[in-house]
Amino acid sequence: MHLWTDLDQVPEGFGPSVVTIGNFDGVHRGHAAVLRRIVDLAHGAGAEAVAVTFHPHPAQVHRPDQAPELLTGLADRTVLLEETGLDAVLVLEYTLELARQTPEEFVVSCLARGLGARTVVVGHDVRFGRDNAGTLQTMVDLGRAHGFDVVTVDDVGTGPDEADGAPHDRWSSTYVRELLGTGDVERAAQVLGRHHRVRGTVVHGDARGRELGFPTANLGDVVGMVPADGVYAGWLVRPDLLEADPGSMDGVLPAAVSVGTNPTFDGAERRVEAYVLDRSDLDLYDERVAVDLVRRLRPTVRFEGVDALVTQMHDDVDRARDILLPPAGEGAPDQPALR
Repeated sequence: MHLWTDLDQVPEGFGPSVVTIGNFDGVHRGHAAVLRRIVDLAHGAGAEAVAVTFHPHPAQVHRPDQAPELLTGLADRTVLLEETGLDAVLVLEYTLELARQTPEEFVVSCLARGLGARTVVVGHDVRFGRDNAGTLQTMVDLGRAHGFDVVTVDDVGTGPDEADGAPHDRWSSTYVRELLGTGDVERAAQVLGRHHRVRGTVVHGDARGRELGFPTANLGDVVGMVPADGVYAGWLVRPDLLEADPGSMDGVLPAAVSVGTNPTFDGAERRVEAYVLDRSDLDLYDERVAVDLVRRLRPTVRFEGVDALVTQMHDDVDRARDILLPPAGEGAPDQPALR
């Protein structure tokens, strides 16, 4: 897949193409289904399938104090977009200058001239250009003027939730954020089509976990939305190790993951810490790792003393082991994608 971060990187004469536009935060199952339709449409017409996306998120530029917490970082987003079969992704730097383009300026420079669009695929509620003045009808009119058709797509994933049959909003990044905000990583995974992932660099912490018999990898510079405080069963993934040795047994490790401020010790800093089950020999400092969250075990609780905390930690580890490493034939959860 071609990955361009500027229109100037698109080869002259590129196209014809089928293009769609969006933020695609999380690249959930709804996104993926629409993008696969675009790939089929493009390849059926002998064209290139292209997605145009933005970084940073427009809300981070216009309303930084109200901007949503992003589900994925840009690196994960582009990999997930590639997995849908797209031929190219154009990541446009979202700036106030870009936002000031009129709908026609954006369509001509990016879609018609830059990407050689012959078909543009959008949702019924598409808005684009200065002050979001461009609508679906605007896109249709501009398509007639500049040589491309417009195809609309319906929302994907509306209806009852797969977990309990309760109704929910359409599959959307907002819905996933709501689920993660309550710690419901299992239902979030149903919408995402995979376990929710955060990434970070392992940094030195208070070493309190090691003192209690549960040495943890503390993640700094976390990328990806951190879910509600609590203890989770999950996988710790070591991408650099897997790239060097794809068959390494230490590349994907079962873990009990704590998210929160550690109230028993009057902590103030919110942290993500992963204890790799039954391992005290790992040196992960300064390593970039990913944590895939499988199931929330419990909310964060303030304990009256260290003994009560340690007893609960043993129980957490046992439950995480039962979930991640069940006896043969009982159905272990999917291990994370090695990306």
